[in-house]
Amino acid sequence: MSFFKDLSLSAFTAGFVAVLVGFTSSVVIVFQAAQAFGATPEIAASWMWALGIGMGLPSIVLSLWWRKPVMIAWSTPGAAVLAVAAGSYGMGEAVGAFIACAALIVLAGATGWFERVMNRIPMAISAALLAGVLARFGLDAFIAAKTALPLVLLMLGTYLVARRLLPRYAVPLTLLVAIAFVAARGELSWSTVHFSLTWPVFTMPVFSWQAIVSLALPLFIVTMASQNLPGVATIRAAGYGDLPVSKLITITGLATLVLAPFGAFALNLGAISAAICMGREAHEDPARRYTAAASCGAIYVV
Repeated sequence: MSFFKDLSLSAFTAGFVAVLVGFTSSVVIVFQAAQAFGATPEIAASWMWALGIGMGLPSIVLSLWWRKPVMIAWSTPGAAVLAVAAGSYGMGEAVGAFIACAALIVLAGATGWFERVMNRIPMAISAALLAGVLARFGLDAFIAAKTALPLVLLMLGTYLVARRLLPRYAVPLTLLVAIAFVAARGELSWSTVHFSLTWPVFTMPVFSWQAIVSLALPLFIVTMASQNLPGVATIRAAGYGDLPVSKLITITGLATLVLAPFGAFALNLGAISAAICMGREAHEDPARRYTAAASCGAIYVV
């Protein structure tokens, strides 16, 4: 199979780093959103199952199909909106809002209006939009210095040295050094972690105009503006502008529609994670970087 011929350690590492960044940067917000609707631990786990499958399978299939890196992610600002706007809505009304949001995403992709809007935005502005997303993410990493200064300094030093000597593996090396440091201080609480398979939990949707207006519409707007917009900018900045944007948006909407009853509130194009798998660190050959996105998808499914 040509995939395994194209796959390299650096590409797989990039896929792993993309998953690492995707989860650690915002998984807490997803749990907060689930808890805001009264989710039990089983339902919260089902949300993660649905999101993992929804991000993973499309990333694998589309990357292999087009042989270009296609990255699907969950809507982090969407989760933040849900956590704040949950109010007195129950889980059934939340799922109904997820389905309504998914229908709007499918409509935006199928009609092509979102791609037409993107075509009117100059590349320089798209690149600036992406830079703003990545800059904020990078600056937020230093917030931890307030509570864990030695760890932050150690990780920063490790990253800078590794970036100089082994640039493609700088992030995983930084992670390994940080884990060793925390383990040496006895701060890894593995005794509280229990591993088991996740079982999807189906929630019957309940549709109401109040939930559609208060939950679905804000979820749709922030997902398109804060996630899909920089996602398309990432694709074009990386030189993959020939990917069919409208089809991609439609597919993310359909995936959300199918998985919404199990907790997939909104799926969209990746931006930060996509930049990791579409850059030179993933592979020198742009034609082989699809293996990084497919690896990322496989790890998401696991």
